[in-house]
Amino acid sequence: MTSSLFDRESTIAPPGYNRFLVPPAALAVHLSIGQAYAFSTFNLPLTKLIGISHAAPGDWKLTEVGWTFSIAIVLLGVSAAVFGRWVERVGPRLSMFTAALCFGGGFLVAAMGLHFHLLWLLYLGYGVLGGCGLGIGYISPVSTLIKWFPDRPGMATGMAIMGFGGGALIAAPLSLLLMDHFKTAASNGVLETFVTMGVIYFMFMMIGVLAVRVPAADWKPAGWVPSERPQQLVTKANVLVDVAWRTPQFWLLWGVLCMNVTAGIGVLGQASPIFQEIFSGAVSPAAAAGFVGLLSLFNMGGRFFWAATSDYIGRRNTYMVFFLFGILLYSLVPTLGHLGAKGLFVAAFAVVISMYGGGFATIPAYLRDMFGTMNVGAIHGRLLTAWSAAGVLGPQLVNYIRQFQIDHGVARAQAYSITMYVMCGLLLIGFLCNLAMRPVNDRYHHRASGQAGLRP
Repeated sequence: MTSSLFDRESTIAPPGYNRFLVPPAALAVHLSIGQAYAFSTFNLPLTKLIGISHAAPGDWKLTEVGWTFSIAIVLLGVSAAVFGRWVERVGPRLSMFTAALCFGGGFLVAAMGLHFHLLWLLYLGYGVLGGCGLGIGYISPVSTLIKWFPDRPGMATGMAIMGFGGGALIAAPLSLLLMDHFKTAASNGVLETFVTMGVIYFMFMMIGVLAVRVPAADWKPAGWVPSERPQQLVTKANVLVDVAWRTPQFWLLWGVLCMNVTAGIGVLGQASPIFQEIFSGAVSPAAAAGFVGLLSLFNMGGRFFWAATSDYIGRRNTYMVFFLFGILLYSLVPTLGHLGAKGLFVAAFAVVISMYGGGFATIPAYLRDMFGTMNVGAIHGRLLTAWSAAGVLGPQLVNYIRQFQIDHGVARAQAYSITMYVMCGLLLIGFLCNLAMRPVNDRYHHRASGQAGLRP
């Protein structure tokens, strides 16, 4: 490979190029980094590295291991915000290659942490380095897809971002298979699994790196004519990234995303332990891994379904459905657990997680509607700091509220009830933020002279 392979100019598609070849390239990256959603499959095994079949003195606690996922999500948002402009400048190929190096390398560094039993090295590898791979890889294809599909921006971002939600559908069973394959009397197989997955994901992400293309500057879909009819909360102007974050709309959308993500990620990040403990004795580890995989399927399908639906009913209305229906379902979860209704419990979480995933896939199109296409990738990167905040808030709320209740005599099966009601409160805050959305004031619009907005 030569350096010219990674130049943006070398990725410009020739005339007549089929734009539907671009989403599979994005999927190759998003399916790989979507492994993060299956990290809970490693949570309990990581607390038994010394004891192998049970926790032993010196083993890490679940609350300590849980921080790995949170750190990765924090770095996802931070790296997306910091490198958003760089990603748009250098193009998707170089940025996707960088993501592959970080994500695959993060597994290898984390494996060293397991070998030497150094928790900080696990945090550094999967959390910091892997988290940077998550952030750069996540935003790399989004702006490109919006440019390829100006007629269906929601559907376009849904096609790619559904891969991130579906990554756990592959990663959860793969993790169990590899850990079982590598398990010996001296190892529970987690270390070897980390090394293997690091290599596999790097190679798979390289498929997307080599396949991705960007449209020419003057390209438009054949026969497509932009609508001249004004649409509510859809602008024809552009807002630059350094101006967008000063608008109230940016921070309202930040709150919308943060609340939607917090309510979903806290459960998704601990899905396997939650299912096993609420239905203690009735759910095996393999069944819990299947639950994680099922949630991944709905996370993936919801990203495409809800994002495509938003092209017809609008982004604001789509989020209204997320928040109101989410409040209803979360409020029912404690009752379903108490009744032992595993089927309804699974169904409720499947719908909730579909809307959680749908929120991720719909937000880039929401940003495009509010701020235009010029800097949408960089604006999206900065907005993902909301995901960083949610990545800490969600899992830690679940972990520490659970531990607090257990320490005060609450049975493990009932230890998640208060958490579900807290999630309802967070969704209500998100609903109010979405309700307050209005068009961006034209003083923030980018002017033809090249000057930024903020006219007096």
